[in-house]
This record gives sequence, structure tokens and C-alpha cells, in this order.
Amino acid sequence: MLSLSACGDFLDIKPQNEIVLEDYWTEKADATSMLMSCYDALGAENCLRRIALWGEVRSDNMKAGTNAPFWLQDILKENLQPTNEICNWEDIYRTINYCNTFIHYAPSVSATDPNYKDSEMKANVAEAKAIRALCYFTLAKTFNAVPFTLEPSLSDDQEYILPATKFEDIVAALIADLEGCKDDAVRRFYLDDNAKSYENSSRFTRVGIRALLADLYLWAGDYQKCSETCDEIISYKKSQYEEWLADPDLRFRANHEMALFNEIPLILESPVGSSIDTYRGDAYESIFGDGNSFESLFELYCNTQFGNSNKYVQDYYCNRNNSGYFGFLAAPDHLYENIAIDKNVVFLSKKDCRAYENIKADGSRFAIRKYGRTSVSLNMKSISNESTVQAGEAIRSNDRSNWIFYRLTDVMLMKAEAELLQGEAHFETAFSLINAVNKRARNVTSTTERDTLEYADYATSQNAMEQLLFDERHRELMFEGKRWFDLVRMAKRDGNTSRLVNETMPKHTTNAASIRIKLADPNIVYYPYARAELKKNPKLVQNPAYKDDNAQLTN
Repeated sequence: MLSLSACGDFLDIKPQNEIVLEDYWTEKADATSMLMSCYDALGAENCLRRIALWGEVRSDNMKAGTNAPFWLQDILKENLQPTNEICNWEDIYRTINYCNTFIHYAPSVSATDPNYKDSEMKANVAEAKAIRALCYFTLAKTFNAVPFTLEPSLSDDQEYILPATKFEDIVAALIADLEGCKDDAVRRFYLDDNAKSYENSSRFTRVGIRALLADLYLWAGDYQKCSETCDEIISYKKSQYEEWLADPDLRFRANHEMALFNEIPLILESPVGSSIDTYRGDAYESIFGDGNSFESLFELYCNTQFGNSNKYVQDYYCNRNNSGYFGFLAAPDHLYENIAIDKNVVFLSKKDCRAYENIKADGSRFAIRKYGRTSVSLNMKSISNESTVQAGEAIRSNDRSNWIFYRLTDVMLMKAEAELLQGEAHFETAFSLINAVNKRARNVTSTTERDTLEYADYATSQNAMEQLLFDERHRELMFEGKRWFDLVRMAKRDGNTSRLVNETMPKHTTNAASIRIKLADPNIVYYPYARAELKKNPKLVQNPAYKDDNAQLTN
């Protein structure tokens, strides 16, 4: 089935003969094999690499690391051109066509194979629709308008040259599609104490689809629906936590490794009963080291058993073959400098575990450690400098890191954003969610320690509350492919790029003035269409922020 579109994206390459495809789809095993191919395609090296970079590399989170290729250096310098390889979307559309093909053929298999029950088929279709929606949503956030179809490429009679569909229309179509199938998906594939329970977060379930829906509603500006959808997820996680407390096999973990932060269960940085200044890093190990944690809603699963890998983390974040474990990317100075003396501009407290978990100093440079470690031990007692905090780490010995698309704290912060944008009456709810995420990062579960965040400092200003929200998302979701998209969403809402520019500029130590002028154009927050795509598809019109126009294509 991988041969369906492996030679090119479905907007350009003609399909194989329709009769051959129909003959193939006869049994349940054919359908489930193709569904797994959809997940494999999403996690393929070039697909995941683009999705991760599109959402992060232009933000204030990244600068060049070790041996960064020239095309990557150009992006980091905001010298982005339509000839840059990052603009190639072929692998994402390949994944979409796998999903479209599965969605088209799966019902006919269910009709002919009694082993493929209708409910199972619908659940599988919901998974494929979610993968498809994730891909289209990412493309729309990256390019603003892209070719859009929910039909597979199956015959020579189909039209393959499609114009770009507007961002708003794509989001509306994806919302309608997922709303129609969200309850067809399974609640979970296995009980939480089963050895295969990782599938509950490495495949799309009802809560995973709802996380994607909440994100879509947030970008669509439907803040009430976003908040309501987040509530469904949080409610499910609360009930799951209660199940753990009642289960003899899971009770110890729930009581010892987790706690309620403003009534929401989250994984602790150090176990219950430990000294407040004890070694920390447990939450990191569970979420990013082991993967498929209690908090995970959807993530790609990478494991030697299945032969899949995550070369993005190995090559770009934490390369075990380089001195200091630098990948092609590194953390800009402002993210980490002066953290241990409480003078960092991003992390408000030197006791914020996320700073030390995400980054480690190597001389005057800062290496990205998120995902690249399987575990980290942080000595949070009497913090005087960064090196004493970094008490120990285990660098991943292979390229098998999972990649998280949605997790519980992301959803909590989505709900906080949706709440605060509904007006002052919702500020307290928004602040409670933001503060819960912040408190977990400092392992503060009691009321005896003064909060880093005080509601009174933000309660009278929506601008201040919104800035707090984006700052907390910055700290919590750093290097997870979210930051640039958060800044783009901010700019879309503002109607200008002023805040985006101010947030992005700290990493630019050269040519700052010209970069500031360039980023003032609202269109430039989106990527250009690849020149090769413009040649293949005359219905695409280049983003006006970029110099490459249709006249140049004939040169």
C-alpha cells in the first residue's frame, strides 16, 4: 500500500489503476494495514521534520547549533525563499492521501468482510480523519491557504490541479468533519495497566480527537466551544485519575507520583512525601523520557520493536555524536542565561524545573535537551548556579524518542486562552489553569509556599492576562513545535505583527533592524509556496511577502 503515492504528492502524481486498488481492499487486514500506514507516514522522517520545524524554527526558541545546514541557517536569519527545502509539502500531502484512500475504501471492506465490524470500521475512519485533519491544519497554519480536498486520488479522470483554499474555510471543514466522527473513535484501546496501553495515546482516541478539535476551535475564534471541548478532556482525565486511585495495580502511582493542581491531576516533579528541596525531574522522565504518560493525549510512538525512529530529535536537538550533544539547533541565550540567579527573562523562578529539563549550558552555548534525555536529576536545594542544579542526566542512546502533539497541560492552557478572551468574568478561571501548570513546574502542591504568579497582578487587564498565557505556553511547550504557531495566532488576532516581532527579536543579534522591518509585513508570518509547486500548479498564487512571483517561474 505504501506504493499508492510514494513517488510524489497526490496533487501532482497520477494514481495507479483504480481496479487494482479495488481488488486489494477485500479484507479487514488490508484496511488495518493501510491505517497503520497513515500513522507511519505521519511519523516519517521528512514529514515529522517539517511539521516540527514549521511550528518552531522561526520563533524565539531557536538559533543555529552545530553544523546547521545552509537552508536551516537561512530560515533562522529570516532569509526564507521559495527555493528553501522547508517549503516542500510533498510528504504531508502523501500522508493526507493515505488517509483519504483509507476513508474511501474502508466501508466497502466492512460490507464484504464480516470480521470487520461496522463499529470498528467507523472507529478506524475517525482515526484517519484525525490524522488528515492534523496534517491539513498544520499546512494551513504554515502557509495560510493550501490546496484542500477530502477525496483520494484514484483515477485519471480526477482534477489534480487545485487552487488554494482559505485558512478559515479549511478550519471550518475540519471542525465539521471531526465533529461528525469524534464519538465513533474508541475511548481507549487497552486498560491502563496493560502492556499495550501506550496505544491509548499513540493512536487517536476520543480525547485525542477532542484535543485537536479544541485547537481548531481556538484558531477559529469560537472560544466557548474551545472551552467546552477542553472541559470534556479534563473531565475524562479526572475520571481516569479516580480509576487509578481505585485500582490496586495503579493506586501507588496515583498516590505517590501524581497530585491535584487546582483540582486537575498532573504528574509530580518529585514523589509525594519527598523534601521540598529534593531531586526533581520525575515529570520530565514520565512525559518525555518514557513517553505515553498519563498526561498524553496523542503522540507518535517510536520503538525498536516496530522499527520506527525519530531522527528529528537526534539530528536537530540532542545529537549524542557531537560535543555538548548539540544538534543542528541550539537555544538562544535569553531562554536560559541567569536562570539560577532569578534574572532570566522567560522563566520567572529559578525553581522552575522546565528550564533545566529543556536546556543545558555547554560553555557559553545552550544545548536543547528536551526529548533528548530519557531522564534528568535536578538538585533544587540551595540553587546558586546552573551546574549544581544539573545533578545528572541520561542521554537517549538511540533515536527512539516519541513526539507529542497534544498533552493535558496544552489543553489546560488552550482553555485558559479561550476563557480569558471571553471577558473579565472568565479571568479567574483562566488564571487558575495557568497557575496550575506553573505550580506543577515548581512542584508546589501546598499553600504554604507563596505562588510565583499572583492573580492581582493580572486581574484588571486582558492584555496582561493574555501575555501571561502566552508566556506560560512558551515555558511549558518549549521546543514542542508550538511556539511559532502561537505567535502567528497572536498576530492574526491582533491584526498586525507588532507583538510577534517583539517576542521574536531577542534571538536576532545581527541584522536586527532589517529583520524587524521584514517581519512587519503580516503576510510574512506564513511560509512561501515552494517554487517547484508553483511550476506544477498554475492555480497557486505566491504569498506577496516573498519575491518569487509567477513571472519568475519561466526564467
